[in-house]
Amino acid sequence: MKCSKCGSEISSTASFCESCGEPVSRTELPEGEYVTENIIKCADGKYRWVYEYRLMKNPLIAFTIWKIFAIILLVPLLLGIVSDGIRWGFKWENVLPQLKIFGFIYLGMTALVLISYFIYAAYMGFKYCVMFEMDEKGIRHIQMPSQVKKAQALSDLTILAGAASGRISTVAAGMAARKTESYSQFDKVRRVKAYPMYSTLKVNETLEHNQIYAEKADFEFVKDFIISHCPNLK
Repeated sequence: MKCSKCGSEISSTASFCESCGEPVSRTELPEGEYVTENIIKCADGKYRWVYEYRLMKNPLIAFTIWKIFAIILLVPLLLGIVSDGIRWGFKWENVLPQLKIFGFIYLGMTALVLISYFIYAAYMGFKYCVMFEMDEKGIRHIQMPSQVKKAQALSDLTILAGAASGRISTVAAGMAARKTESYSQFDKVRRVKAYPMYSTLKVNETLEHNQIYAEKADFEFVKDFIISHCPNLK
């Protein structure tokens, strides 16, 4: 294939021209069927979709970060209260000064988390795209690179769906944009929490935690599929 803008040679699986950055137009639809408004069941049996995450509209990431720091700070607080209680007795007047100190620490930590989260969101353009792959065994969360456009992610989805049908020999170029990913194996999942207001599902194993995002039109399908395939939920 050749780029329509600069004429450079490009791979048949590329989403953008490596020379000038021009998006590669694709008239071919993904091989598979839409089971919901945005979710495609591909020829390999996997469900795939793209979600554009609005960092300032969904506070769950910021809350998760805050909760981690809060738990870390809670340990020395409890140790201090127990230590002083053993020495001076468990009296309110002995505990109150420590609670005040840690209260100011928690307020400072909260402010720091919020400022840091805003800086991170601004760096990411206040959004990022995530791609999901789901089958009978588990679900994969694939975070695309910062500043990636949803159109590019959808193009990558087209590549994957086409590869599943055997029409494309390799998906290396299509998957090159992956930055980080996490995988939840359904038979290891112990808890699933649904937050429809934020289009978020928390899929937790004993030590591993994953967050799944789906548009409102797709949310119930994803939730029901995951829950029905997790045999060891508590």
